[in-house]
Parts: sequence; C-alpha cells; structure tokens
Amino acid sequence: MRDPVRLLGLDFADLDVAEAAARIAARPATAKFGYVVTPNADHLVRLARQPALLPLYRNASLCLLDSRVVRRAARVLGLRAPKVAPGSDLAARLLRRHVLPGERVTIIGLRRCHLPRLIDECGLTAPAHYDPPMGFERDPVEWQRVVQFVLEHPARLVFLAIGSPRQERLAAAIAATGMATGTALCIGAGLDFLAGVERRAPAWLQRAGLEWLHRLAADPSRLARRYLLDDPPVFALLLRERLGAAQR
Repeated sequence: MRDPVRLLGLDFADLDVAEAAARIAARPATAKFGYVVTPNADHLVRLARQPALLPLYRNASLCLLDSRVVRRAARVLGLRAPKVAPGSDLAARLLRRHVLPGERVTIIGLRRCHLPRLIDECGLTAPAHYDPPMGFERDPVEWQRVVQFVLEHPARLVFLAIGSPRQERLAAAIAATGMATGTALCIGAGLDFLAGVERRAPAWLQRAGLEWLHRLAADPSRLARRYLLDDPPVFALLLRERLGAAQR
C-alpha cells in the first residue's frame, strides 16, 4: 500500500479510480461505517477559508483527489501530488462493476424522477432512496430523518449525492451514531451524470483537465462564480505550500 500524499492539509490516498473502487468494494457490508471524500478545487478553497470543516475530511476512511487541474498545478510547482480519482468516475465504476446481482445500494439525493434512468443505466436492483428537501440541513428534524433513513437501510455502498459540504457533514453524522455499517461515498453530481440529468464533457476534455470549462459553458449562471471567482485561489494556496516547503 502506497503512503498517503499530504497536500493542502489533507492526506490523499495515491489511488486512481480503478484502485479506489477495488479497495472500497472489498469492504464488507458489515464493516464499521466509513466514508469516502473526493475534494476538488472548490472544496480545497472552502477548507482554507473554513478550517472548522477540516475534521470532516480528515476523519474520512479515504480521501481522493477529484481535480486534474490541482494535480497538474501542484506538479508544476514541484509539489508531490496524488493520482486523481474523480467522484463521478468512482460512482460509475462502483455501480456498473462492483454492485453484485440483486444487491441493494442506498442513495441520498437525486430527484426521484431520475431514479429509473439510473437503475436502467447501471442495471441496479431498486435502491433504497431518499431525496431530502431543499434546506434540510437547517432543519434538525429533517436532518435526523435522513440519518435515520441510512441507519434503517444498511448497505455495503451508500451514495451521498447532495453537494458539499452537506454530504460530508451527513457522512460524519452517520458515523457519529456508532450504529451504521458499510461505506458511504460523497460524490456530488456523480449520479446526475449517470442518470443523464447533466452531460459530462467528452473524454478528451476530461483528460486535458478542462471538464470545468465544459460545465461552465453548459450552466454559466450557476457555475460562473465558482469557476471564475471562488476556485482560482487554489493556485495561491498551492504556491504558498510550495514556498513553505522551500523555507523548511
């Protein structure tokens, strides 16, 4: 097993999608509950601004880098960088290759109207599914209802597709009960891509690290601020880490 790679305050597993999926799939349904986080540039900038969120990521069973841009920038600056395992690709591989015939997964998020397409695309047995209402994280009763749903529908694989940092907070809350089992994956919009709600960039754009540009062009009103204002400070964070390493 390769040593984790420390970058911007997190210990990343040096795994690609296939390696990460195999490791996750090997955990039995009865294993003590653990969760997987997949931080990208947006997450990393948020963590720098809100360090109180760091324990959510540091307490995860597995932390995987979900940004080719961050990896390339880190390497250009001379920093060690982990392999990239995008959450969307990880979800797709697990659902298509590692779910056993007849096995039932649990899904939090994804509109119910899109669930049949996901089932068809991945050949799934009908999942245990709950789509919490908007703003549920601010309603203690609804928040507990979601936690309880996961406890009452144990599965080897639990997909939390409700956006960051809600999904990471939810994973930590489920873990804190001490009663859950299996592995949860915090994968953002990964299920939307699989269900055809959003179209992914062509493979060559993904390999070039330009998937963000494709998504920006598809939904500028929602993503312009994130990609053009909120995320670019990640380069300054990487540069600061490189300068700090040089001084040490």
